[in-house]
Order: sequence, then structure tokens, then C-alpha cells
Amino acid sequence: MVANGEFGNESHPFRHLHFLGFSRISDSKKRKNRSSVGESSILSCRIRSTGHFNNVKICHLYISPGHNFFGHHNQPPGEFPVHEVLEVDCVAGRGIQGDRFFDFKENYKGQITFFEQEVFDALCAELNLPGKSPGLTRRNVIVAGVELNSLVGTEFEIQGVRFRGMTGCAPCYWMDQALAPGAEKFLQNRGGLRAQILSSGKLRTTT
Repeated sequence: MVANGEFGNESHPFRHLHFLGFSRISDSKKRKNRSSVGESSILSCRIRSTGHFNNVKICHLYISPGHNFFGHHNQPPGEFPVHEVLEVDCVAGRGIQGDRFFDFKENYKGQITFFEQEVFDALCAELNLPGKSPGLTRRNVIVAGVELNSLVGTEFEIQGVRFRGMTGCAPCYWMDQALAPGAEKFLQNRGGLRAQILSSGKLRTTT
């Protein structure tokens, strides 16, 4: 079954990661604040790095007006283009304005998707794909400097916008068509992250 991204869905346990500009909200501190001073204090409990892990970057941002693979099982893929943009508008609980999953359904797990630039570079090296665009993965946000699997099951923040990591994106057979034969196998357990948007704001490329 094809899921958001437009490929896949898989969960993983998370580890603790704290970055400048990319902060994880402590679960234990969230619970403590809810019981003592309420939900409004959650934002004050972010733990940030002192600067050692300050290399998280947004390398690319992509949106597409329609589905090419999602819902196209046993059918030809769609022909909707992927547009690379310098910034995107994230709307809490709804998705990215202008993207195909905006207002897709209530509480949808894949309101925004992330993918690691390092994984894409390794894929291109392994399958000898020079010049390929990470937009072919049809993920929204291509980041460098963070292990996305570690963010499943936790809340995090990028550039002032808060997200909740919901599930991993398990690649499906469409990856072999969109990229090259062998892509689906290579991307097992590293197909990206599906997340919900918890606060509205803009994301901008940083490279």
C-alpha cells in the first residue's frame, strides 16, 4: 500500500537529539509542566544544544499540486510536477499551502514529509545516479545534519515551527520507477519521516 510522501509508512524508536534551530521538546518536562503550570509552558521547556550540534540545514523544499503515486496502485502514475521553492507556509493541523496533502484529512499523519540529504547522496552513489534531484523522492523538506528516524514519536521544532514525528516513510515499488531499480531496497528503514504540523509558520532553505 502506498502512503504519504508519496511512498510509504514505517515506525522506529527515537533517540534524544537537540540542535540549535532544531530542538526536541522533552517528554518528561512536558508532563511536568502540564501538571504544574499548564500547556502554555511547554515551549519554555525546549532543551537546546550549546552549539556542538548546530549543523542542521534545510537543503531543499518541494511541493506538488497533485498525486503521482499515492492512490495509483495498478494504474499509471500521475504527471503532476514537483516545484522546488525557497520557502513554504506550514499551517497547523492542515499541511503545506499549495501541496497535494493540504487539508487531505483531519489529523493526517503526513501533513509534511522530511528526507535526509545524506541518504539521498548515498543512494545516488550506490546506484550511480549523478545529477538526480532529491525532489524525485516527493518529500517536502530535505534536511542535512539530523537522523530522522530518531524523531518518530516526539515533538521537535525547526525555524520556529513545531512538528510531531508520526511514522517513518517506508519506500514502495514506485521508488524504482521514479529513481532507479534498486532504490526501494536501498531506502528500507531510511525512507524519510511523516509528521504533523503543530504550529503555523514558514520554513526556508538554509543552503
